[in-house]
Amino acid sequence: MTLGILRFIFATVLLAAGPLFAATDHSDKVQGPFKTGSDVTKACLQCHESQAKDFMKTVHWTWSAKQEVPGKGSLDYGKKNALNNFCIALPSNEPRCTSCHAGYGWKDASFDFTKAENVDCLVCHDTTGTYRKFPTAAGHPAYEDVEFPPKSGKTWKAVDLEKVAKSVGRTSRNTCGACHFFGGGGDHVKHGDLDSGMAAPKRTLDVHMAVDGANMTCSDCHKAEKHVIPGKALSVSATGGGITLDCADCHAGTPHGNKIINRHAEKVACQTCHIPTFARTLPTKVWWDWSTAGQDKEAPKDQYGQKTYDKMKGDFKWAKDVQPTYMWFNGSTDRYLGGEKIDPSKVTHLNYPLGDRKDPNARLTPFKIMRGKQPYDAGNDTIAVPHLFGGYWKHWDWNKAVTDGMAAAGLPYSGKLGWTETDMYWKVNHMVVPKEKALKCTDCHGKDSRLDWNALGYDRDPMKVKR
Repeated sequence: MTLGILRFIFATVLLAAGPLFAATDHSDKVQGPFKTGSDVTKACLQCHESQAKDFMKTVHWTWSAKQEVPGKGSLDYGKKNALNNFCIALPSNEPRCTSCHAGYGWKDASFDFTKAENVDCLVCHDTTGTYRKFPTAAGHPAYEDVEFPPKSGKTWKAVDLEKVAKSVGRTSRNTCGACHFFGGGGDHVKHGDLDSGMAAPKRTLDVHMAVDGANMTCSDCHKAEKHVIPGKALSVSATGGGITLDCADCHAGTPHGNKIINRHAEKVACQTCHIPTFARTLPTKVWWDWSTAGQDKEAPKDQYGQKTYDKMKGDFKWAKDVQPTYMWFNGSTDRYLGGEKIDPSKVTHLNYPLGDRKDPNARLTPFKIMRGKQPYDAGNDTIAVPHLFGGYWKHWDWNKAVTDGMAAAGLPYSGKLGWTETDMYWKVNHMVVPKEKALKCTDCHGKDSRLDWNALGYDRDPMKVKR
């Protein structure tokens, strides 16, 4: 199932679930018709020029930020130049990847980040549930009805830009989720703790966002100031400095009635006990093998009804109701940078949480680990950047795809292609269970412990007393 179809289903589910956030009536302020999204933005700028300028300083626009990468100095780093083991890299693949950029027209390296009319105001402020980016149009919506996917007989409807522009309002779970639930090429693929089930979850899935619970929106925690939204994803960030979020921002002090549990909170992240598992309603991808792509073979489904093979992307493995991996984490990550040498005989950590038992700033933290196999330059021993959209997915030639992708990324390529295993670490933050479902003492201490005490720096369960 393509991302476009998934997004169509997602929008349909949202509309069926009930009304979105109330709109601010702009019918006397915005007059169409509008031919393009940029035309709408030009109308917005008549009153909101300062807001656009603020937004253009944020990572949702730049897809990068000045960061201190541990051991590697201060770098301009982010989504635009990070490598991952999902869709691998942005360079040469912009028209597809930037369908989740809050702008219009980022189709290659020539995109002008200084033009305010390139900002997409509607993608975050739509309240109608009808605004959708077209999956392969570099951030533009469809301006006329088009058959998509090609030869499917399905119609991707044009967006009524004037209707949406006249009904803008606050952000919502729906607008944030349009990109963040669908990262990695589809619904419930990447994060594990964010998927379309979080658009209108029950309290058993997430007590904060539950429609029968606190009914919070993303912005209740991720409170923007001048369009700067706090929170960082470990896939594109290196340090914990700056605008980060922590449960203690709301649950400060000693929130538990038990002194021992409050003392645990000094070294154990809240998420560790309050998110016992993730991907509880929809499975998440945990393995992606690009080396098998390009084959014309059947695509079997697993026990969750998910495809385990796609000619464009290779083999997959999915998991549901996943118990996290627990590691010490001090807020910073080591990470692989494009062009760095690897040992292809070992698993390359594309990012890796830093911290240990003796680190005063580290806390025991839950993670999703994503594993995979991806192309590398076997002559230079570096992770490869392949040209996928408009490249490999057209000609099915890996060597040509890597040649073109590395050129776009400004990296050398020896012409020798190989395959190497990688992993990534994703901090688990959402899908907080009701307190009665949180972990109990015996979940971590005792014979059925879910913790690997040796890996955490202990010679035994610290609750076990030598006799």
